[in-house]
Parts: sequence; C-alpha cells; structure tokens
Amino acid sequence: MSDQTRGKAKAKTKTNIFHDPSKNEAYFKKRVGMGVSFDLGVRKFFILDREIQLYYVNGLCDTQYIIHLLRELVHLNDLERQSSEPEKIVENRLLNQQVSKVETLDEAVDQVLSGLIVIIVEETGFAFVVDVRSYPGRTPEEPDTEKVVRGARDGFVENIVVNTSLIRRRIRDERLRYKMLHIGERSKTDICLCYLEDVADSDLVDILKKEIENVKIDGLPMSDKSVEEFIVGQGFNPFPLVRFTERADVAASHILEGHVIIIVDTSPSVIITPTTLFHHVQHAEEYRQTPAVGTFLRWVRFFGIFASTFLLPLWLLFVIQPSLLPEGLSYIGLNDKNYHIPIIMQIFLADLGVEFLRMAAIHTPTALSTAMGLIAAVLIGDIAINVGLFSPEVILYVALSAIGAYTTPSYELSLANKMVKLIMLILVALFKVEGFIIGLTITTLVMASIRSLRTPYLWPFIPFNGKAFWNILVRTSVPGGKIRPSIVQPKNRERQPSNS
Repeated sequence: MSDQTRGKAKAKTKTNIFHDPSKNEAYFKKRVGMGVSFDLGVRKFFILDREIQLYYVNGLCDTQYIIHLLRELVHLNDLERQSSEPEKIVENRLLNQQVSKVETLDEAVDQVLSGLIVIIVEETGFAFVVDVRSYPGRTPEEPDTEKVVRGARDGFVENIVVNTSLIRRRIRDERLRYKMLHIGERSKTDICLCYLEDVADSDLVDILKKEIENVKIDGLPMSDKSVEEFIVGQGFNPFPLVRFTERADVAASHILEGHVIIIVDTSPSVIITPTTLFHHVQHAEEYRQTPAVGTFLRWVRFFGIFASTFLLPLWLLFVIQPSLLPEGLSYIGLNDKNYHIPIIMQIFLADLGVEFLRMAAIHTPTALSTAMGLIAAVLIGDIAINVGLFSPEVILYVALSAIGAYTTPSYELSLANKMVKLIMLILVALFKVEGFIIGLTITTLVMASIRSLRTPYLWPFIPFNGKAFWNILVRTSVPGGKIRPSIVQPKNRERQPSNS
C-alpha cells in the first residue's frame, strides 16, 4: 500500500470517544501534542464519582466563563445525589446558549483547536462542546481604503463571528442565510457563504459551495485571496474577477441585490460574487450624497480611471506624432526637445519611481511616511528635472496618471490598469497610432471574453443593456431603484415590496 493510500485510509478512520478517561487523554497527547504545546491543556475533576475532563486552548477561550462553568459543575457535588445518568445532570448545568455533542475524538480535537471547549464525562462515549470562544482581535473601525466623508465608520475585522453580526445588524431578514464550511487539512479555516435565500440564484450558491468544498490544500494563511484563486481560476489574467470590500454596508447592499458574499475567517475583507468590471468602479461615497452629486463624483472617478490607463499612452502618441494635435493644442506635446534619455525610457523610469514610493509608503511607519513623500516630491523630482534626467512634462503626466490610479475604488483594478498602461506605452512606442489602436482593441477583446462565475465581465456594455448601463453612468435615487440587476439572476426581481 502506497503512502498516499495509507493517508486516505487514515483520514477516513474515526476514533470514537473512549469510556476510559485515560485513553482520551492519551489520544490528545499523541494527536494534538498536549503536554508539549503550552497552550493546550486539560482540567480534570470529579462529579458524582465520575471523572470529568475539560479540554481547552489558552488564548482562544474566555477564561472567566470557563471558571464560571467549573464553579457550576463542581457545585453539583453539594446539591445532587448519586445518579445513574450524571451526563444529563452535567448537561443541564452547562450554562451556555451553544452546547452540542460529538461522538468521535477527531471532531473533539477540531472543536478544541477552533477555540471551543470539550467536556468528556467518564463512561459516556460522547463529549459536550461548549462555545466559549474569545478570539484575539481589534474592534470594528473604518477601513483605510474605503473611507467616506459621511457614513458608517464600522468595518470588517479578522473575526468571522463579528463580521457576520455586522451584516446581520443591517439585514434582519429571516431569509438571510449563513452557510459555514471548513477548508484546509491543517488550518481548518472557517468560510461562510452569506446570501438571501429567496433572492440569490440557487445555482450560483451551489457552484460556490461545490468549488469551496473541492479546495484541497493544507492551509489558507492568505485567507480570502487564496479562496478567490480557487473559485474563479484567475491564472495570469490581471483583471479582478471578484470584488473585495471591508465595509459592512457595501456588503449588505450587494446581498440585497442578490449577490453571494464569501466571508473567510482571519480576513478583514469579504468577497462579493459575481461581479463585473463596473462593480469595481463604484464607491460608497456616491451613495452617501444626493443623486446629482453622486453622479458628479462618479464621472470624476471615471475620468481618473481613464487618465490612469490611457493618459500617458495618448500623450506619448502626441509627442511622437505632433501632427495629430490641432493647432490650438500644440502645447500638449513636448516643449523642450533637448533631452538626453528617450521619452519612453523617461516615462518608464518615472513610473517605476512612483511604484517605489507606493511600496515604500506601505512599509514605512506612519510617522515617517509624510516626510518621505516630501523628500521624494521636492528633492528627487526637482533635482531630476534640473539635471536633465526627466522632462517637466513627463513628471506632470506621470503624476496625473498616478493620481488617477488612486481614484480607482478597487485597488486590484488600479494595478491591472497599470499593467495595461505599460503594455500600451510599448505598443505606441513601436507602432505609433496603430499600436494605440491595437492595444485598445486587445484590451477590450480580453475583457469581453472574460466570464467569471457565468457573468460577462463587461455587462451591461457587452452584452448591451440600456437601462442597466444608464444606472452605471448616472447614480439614480434609491426610490427609483425598484428592480434588482438581472446579471445576478435573482429569484425576486422586485427590490421594494408590493402594496398588496
């Protein structure tokens, strides 16, 4: 028998809870390393002449609550008489809203490592599982990447229980469903599918559930990003196929539209499925203002995204072929022709410098990041122009392109647009006008060919849906949004209840 076959056979074997407490303790020592790992422990005591074992993990349990349970259980020796069914008496004194039973030691180990406590009564053959988890973590606060001027300041954290409660607080519907899955042979990561049962597409829920259950991996230390790569098959496609959000109100609004949310434990962001390109260009701030102001903000954001992708290739094209510019816009080109480095190299070097600054800002302590930005902007930029390394126009348009990238709501989309921009710069430098057209055509065809979770990536532009496309261009008022987007194939298209 091969090692792989033995592993599969071993995985299928379940060890029942022994009637002898010493055998259960030996199993925990051998399987979990109790006695070696300092955070794993067992508390043994006697109730009604039966040995009770309480297994726990320090740091994941509420110690005060465990002490309270112990006090209640030990107090039984003073109140109860000898009984032939002490397990029922013990169960009755487990003062907790979540108490369940398991019959195998494998299940008991999984529960203990998840932060619950397991209580085994001698000669019963099963164990009580009590949820006293108290995971270390931070309190909900506003996400740095999705700030709004007006709006909620609570955001998701690394605790899946807190994240589900933030959504439940906003959607108090009895048809809201939380389907829990466990993935990872070693990590046993909790993954929750969140959706409205009478709205979300049942086929989409089944597909996501099947894809997640088919994930075969030892652990998910990168949490939601690893899950995304399994369910959508990203490959080398740079465009984001799902949307991440750290805002509970954004997640709740998508659930009401018919989307399915994937919540992964230890991740402060959730996955929204399915999504199109236009889901990545919307921001919560647009819906915190009036429809007119929201539409204005949306169009400014569209212009920023366009500038981040096409401004530099267009400017390079005008520099290479000034005849394309009308007489009144001739100043857009390059005024100073005396430069030592080719323009395309200047653009790449300046853009690379912006990437250096972005990465340095991420890894620089907050107290020093402002000073670093000033040094880079004042000293490096100014000196580079004075010594003739860069033309002033190059610095100007590279900076405008970088600012446009920061206006993109989706960080993943901004990085994908940067890659498209660099490819188009190369094509324009090699083939001029034809290169720009080729790059634009290839980019459009690639995006049009993408179908993530049966969803066309460029919907409602391709295939065209006039009403939905109008809602992309214009932020309509909430009372006017009576129909859910058809792209998620909702069971119930009506967003607002009927008067009947």
